[in-house]
Amino acid sequence: MTGPRYTAAAGVHALLSDGTTVEVRPARPEDHAEVARLYREMSPESVRSRFFAAGAGLGERAARRVRDAAGTGYLALLALAGARVVGIAEYERSPRDPTTADMAVAVGEGWHRRGVGTLLLEHLAHAARAAGVTSFTADALADNQQVLKVFADLGLPVSRRFEGGEVRCAVRLDMGDERYLRAVDERDRRADAASLRWVLRPGCVAVVGAGRRGGSVGHEVLRNIRRGRYTGLLYAVNPHARFVEHVPAYPTVGALPRVPDLAVLAVPAPEVPRVAEECGAAGVRALVVLTAGLDAERGAALLAACRTHGMRLVGPNCLGVGNPEDAVRLDATFAPPGAVAGTAGVAVQSGGVGIALLRGLSRLGIGISSFVSLGDKYDVSGNDLLRWWEADGRTELAVLHLESFGNPRAFSRTARRVARRMPVLTVDAGRSPAGRRGAASHTAAAATPTMSRQALFAQAGVVATHSIGELLGVAALVHGQPLPGGPAVAVVSNAGGAGVLAADACQEAGLTVPEPPPELAEALLAGLPAGAGVANPVDVTPAVTEAQLASCVGRLAGHGAYDAVLVVLVPTALATARGEDLTRGLTAGPAVPVTVAAVLLDQVEPVRLLPARGRPLPAYADAPAAARALARAAAHARWRARPAGTVPELAGLDPARAAGLVESFLRGRPDGGWLDPPDCVALLDAYGIALGPSAWVTGEAEAAAAADRLAGPDGRVAVKAYGPGLTHKSAQGAVRLDLVGEAAVRATFRDFTARLGDRMGGVLVQPMAAPGTELIAGVTQDEVFGPLVLFGLGGTATEVLADHAARLAPLTDTDAHELIGAPRCAPLLLGRHGAPPVDLAGLEGLLLRLSRMAEDLPQLAEAELNPVVARPDGITALDVRIRLLPRRRHDPYPRRLG
Repeated sequence: MTGPRYTAAAGVHALLSDGTTVEVRPARPEDHAEVARLYREMSPESVRSRFFAAGAGLGERAARRVRDAAGTGYLALLALAGARVVGIAEYERSPRDPTTADMAVAVGEGWHRRGVGTLLLEHLAHAARAAGVTSFTADALADNQQVLKVFADLGLPVSRRFEGGEVRCAVRLDMGDERYLRAVDERDRRADAASLRWVLRPGCVAVVGAGRRGGSVGHEVLRNIRRGRYTGLLYAVNPHARFVEHVPAYPTVGALPRVPDLAVLAVPAPEVPRVAEECGAAGVRALVVLTAGLDAERGAALLAACRTHGMRLVGPNCLGVGNPEDAVRLDATFAPPGAVAGTAGVAVQSGGVGIALLRGLSRLGIGISSFVSLGDKYDVSGNDLLRWWEADGRTELAVLHLESFGNPRAFSRTARRVARRMPVLTVDAGRSPAGRRGAASHTAAAATPTMSRQALFAQAGVVATHSIGELLGVAALVHGQPLPGGPAVAVVSNAGGAGVLAADACQEAGLTVPEPPPELAEALLAGLPAGAGVANPVDVTPAVTEAQLASCVGRLAGHGAYDAVLVVLVPTALATARGEDLTRGLTAGPAVPVTVAAVLLDQVEPVRLLPARGRPLPAYADAPAAARALARAAAHARWRARPAGTVPELAGLDPARAAGLVESFLRGRPDGGWLDPPDCVALLDAYGIALGPSAWVTGEAEAAAAADRLAGPDGRVAVKAYGPGLTHKSAQGAVRLDLVGEAAVRATFRDFTARLGDRMGGVLVQPMAAPGTELIAGVTQDEVFGPLVLFGLGGTATEVLADHAARLAPLTDTDAHELIGAPRCAPLLLGRHGAPPVDLAGLEGLLLRLSRMAEDLPQLAEAELNPVVARPDGITALDVRIRLLPRRRHDPYPRRLG
C-alpha cells in the first residue's frame, strides 16, 4: 500500500479522538518559530520523554531541523489547531538503508490523550511508504508508557528491544494489513461519533437568520425546534428583534449569552462566509448551512472557516438535521413536522427525498433515530452518519440517498461493517443518462458511473432499490420480519388467479416457488376447504376461515421447505358474511420462524405494517412490490451469510518489474497511450498472466515465418493488426482468422498495410485456439471509485449483448467467486447437460491477478483481455490491449475530512 507524496503545499484536515479538527501538513521553514514554541512550552517530563535529557536548548535545536533540513531523506508533519502547532512527527532515512527511517513524535502540552500522535504517525507512515520506506525505528524511554502505547495501538507490526532504560521499537509499514485497516476504522468511528455529537446531540442551538415573519426558512426552522420541545437552550440571531417565535433573539452570534454547540444558518448566500467566520471565532462547534446558491468562492470561504475553527459542517443547500430521541428532541429542519421517533437513521442529499422518507418511515411506524440532510456535502457525509448510527445505540436500519461519493473505499469499508449489524438501504439514483445529468446538476458534482456504484453496493452489502417506494417496501419487511434464509417462497391465496400472478412476480424477482413435499401437501389438504389446491401457489379458496388460513401459513412456515410465505388476500362476500377477517388470521397468531408478508388487494397504501402478536406484518398493495422486497431481503441475507473474504497472496508476481515497464513507457510517452503487444505481454507476465502463443512482427516475411512456426496440426493461424486507432480490430477489419498457408498470411499482411496505412504498427500472429466459451476480463480506473474489475461474455458479442458484471478492486477471493457467477452467461461456465465446468479456479486466478495489477499500477487506465477462451482444461487469453496514463495513486486510508 502506497500513499500520497507530501509536498510543501499538501495538507489535509482530520479529526482527533475527541472530535476536534486539526490540519495535518508538512512543516515549512517558516514554521520554525511555532515548532520552537511547542517544545518550549512542554513540561520538563515531556522534554525528557522526547529527548531523553533535560535542557532548554534541546527543543530549539529540534525546531531548527524544520527550518534547515534539506534533501529527500527528511520529512516533518505538523498538526495544527488553527495556526497553532499542537504536534509534530518526523522521520529521517537511514544513510545505510534507505528503506528504513528513524522516527520521532512530540505532542504539545494540553493535547495529550486526544489522538494527535496517532494521527500524525498514520500520515507519516503513509508518506514514508510512498517514498520507499518500509519500516520505522524509534527510541523511547522504558517508562514512557504513553508513547509505547501509541506505537502499539497503530495496528502496524511492532517489535521491541530493551537496552537498559530505553526501548528500541521497529515498526513495519504494512498499511495493507487488515489489522491496521481495522484499527484506522475504529479510530475513525470514535472520532466521527465524538464530532457529530455537536450536530445531533447539542446542548445549545442558535438559528442565525431567523426572520420575524412566518414562511421564511429561518423562521420555520426555529418554529420546528420550539414546537418539537427541544431539550437544550435555544436562541435566535436577528439584529432587528428581541424575540422570534417567543425565543430570545440577539443581534450577533458573539452577543449570545452562551456559545452554541450548533448554529443553523439561514442567511443570504453573500453573508454565509462572514457568519461562519463569526461562529468559528465565538467557539461554535458545528454548522448546519441551509442556504443554497453559494458560488465557488463563497463555498471555499465557508469551508475554510469551518476547517480553521474546527467546526463540522452539514450542507450547504440542505434541509437541516433532526434527532427525536427523548433526551434531545431536535427538529432543526424546515420539513413539515410530524416525524416520529424510531429506529431508522436517514441521510439524504436531496431535501425532497428526505421529506418523502421522513413521512414514509413515520407512516409505517418505523420512525427516525436521526435525520441529516447532507445537501452539497462539503464536510459531513454518508460515511460519517454510518459511523454515528453504528454507535448511537438506537439505530436498527440505515437509510441513505447519495448522489455522489467523496471516498468510496472508506464508504465501502464502513458499509461492509455496518451492514453485518443492520440493513443499509439506499435508492440507486442516476442509473440512466438523464438521471445522471440531473444528479450532476443538482449536486454540482460529476455523477459516478452506474457499474462502479452498483459494484460498490454489491460488495458492501448495501440494499440498492430503484425508487423511494421500493425502499419503503424493503424497510417495512426488514423492520418487522426476519431475513429470508433463501429464495424459496410459498404463495398462499384465497383467489387462484391472484395467487398465480403473485407466483409469477416472485419468479420474475429472482425467487423460487417450489412445490411442497408430498407429506406437507397432504397435511395442507387435510386442513383446507374442499377444492383447495396445494401445488404452490396454494389456493385456499374463498371458503377458507381465519383458523384454516392461520393453520396453513403455520404449516408452511414450520416445515423447513420454504424461506418465506407470501399471503395474497382478496376481499370476499363469504368472509364478510361469516363476520371473519382473514387478515386477523395472519396477525393474531404467534410469530412463525420464517418471513411472512401479505398482499391485500383492497389496500390503498402501497405498503403498511400491520400490528401482530408476534411481530409487525408488512402488507403490500400489489404482489410485484412484495416480491421485490422479499428478493432484496433474501439477497441481503445471502450477503450476510457469505464469508467476508480475504485478498489472497498470489505467487509469481514481480510488481517492481511492472512498475519499471510503466515508468519506462511514460518517460517516452509522457501523455500516455496504448502499449504495443510485446509490452502488453511483458506487463501481464509480471503478474503471472499468460497470453496464448504469439509472435509480434512488422514485416510480411516475418509474418509468414511466424505462421509456419506457430501453426498447429491443422495449419490454421490468426493474424491481427495493432497500432494507433485500432482499438476495435474486428469492427475495423483488422483481424483475420483460420488462415492456412504462407500465401494467405502474406496476402493478409499486404491487405492490412494497404487499408490501414500508418495506423498499423505491426501484426500479431497466433495459432487458432481450441473452441470454448469466449469471455472478457479487464480493469479500468474510475476517477472516483478507483480500479474496477470487469468480467462477462466476450468475443464479438461483448458490446451487443453487454452481459458484464464488475467489482471494485482489491478483489477478495469471495468477490472473484461471485463476479464469475454474476453475468447472465454464468450457467455456460458451470457445466450444463452433463458437460464439465470450465476451469473456474483459473478464471478466479485471472481476475485476482488483474485486480492486483490495477491496485499496484494507478497508471493502468484500462486493460482488456478479449477474448479469453474458457475450457475445462484451462483458460487462454487471446488478445489484450492496455492503456497507460500518467497518474498517481490516491491513498484513501489515512484519516482525513473531505
